[in-house]
Amino acid sequence: MSENEATPPPASFELLIASFIMQAQVQLGMLRMPGSEQEETKPNLAWAKHTIDLLAVIEEKTKGNLALEEKRILENSLTELRFRYVQALTAEEKK
Repeated sequence: MSENEATPPPASFELLIASFIMQAQVQLGMLRMPGSEQEETKPNLAWAKHTIDLLAVIEEKTKGNLALEEKRILENSLTELRFRYVQALTAEEKK
């Protein structure tokens, strides 16, 4: 591995969820991809909804098997992303 390459963190449930959260945030236009020259990223609501739905599947399939902190992270993230999705959808409808 070269000096400029970062070592990936250990695989964990929190990292898995964080990856989906970041993906949804990019799709909602909340984050810009590094190197993007655009001022604002246009939301891709269909893919954002898909990613949020995948997180909901993870929530459903892991029910009763998560540590309290894992459950809290997942529930809070889903609530926040769903709220942001509705905001983005409302903004798109006003255009």
